[in-house]
Amino acid sequence: MSNMPNPRQNIRFSFAPTHETIKEVLTDHNLAALGDAYTNLLYSLYLSIAKRKPIGVKANSHLLSEALKQAGLREFLPSRIDRHKQADSAEALLVYVWLQGLTTITESMSILVGYKDATKAFCALLSKAEKKLRL
Repeated sequence: MSNMPNPRQNIRFSFAPTHETIKEVLTDHNLAALGDAYTNLLYSLYLSIAKRKPIGVKANSHLLSEALKQAGLREFLPSRIDRHKQADSAEALLVYVWLQGLTTITESMSILVGYKDATKAFCALLSKAEKKLRL
């Protein structure tokens, strides 16, 4: 018998940390590293839908840091933090909510495709993610 989980069951990510505050999530460097790949997938799917063809790209720091600011999440970070670290924080939050089973890629995409502007799309997604956490 295989040790693989049934694909119809929810997969539990035992490696995922549990945080007590939004600041802990936003400043978790390990989450940011995984969140980079996750966010790039979301952004690539968003652009693929908009362009009606497969596209694989990276979400840039300017887009994510601006979305983080517009979502009102910048206030949880230290005052002297660069754009790249702000983008890392956005990526950490997005993957954390997904790892905790609070959202799905399909749900995230349904939020993103409601906006033509990518910054506004990710702002909405980050706002929704923060509300789901309720930390």
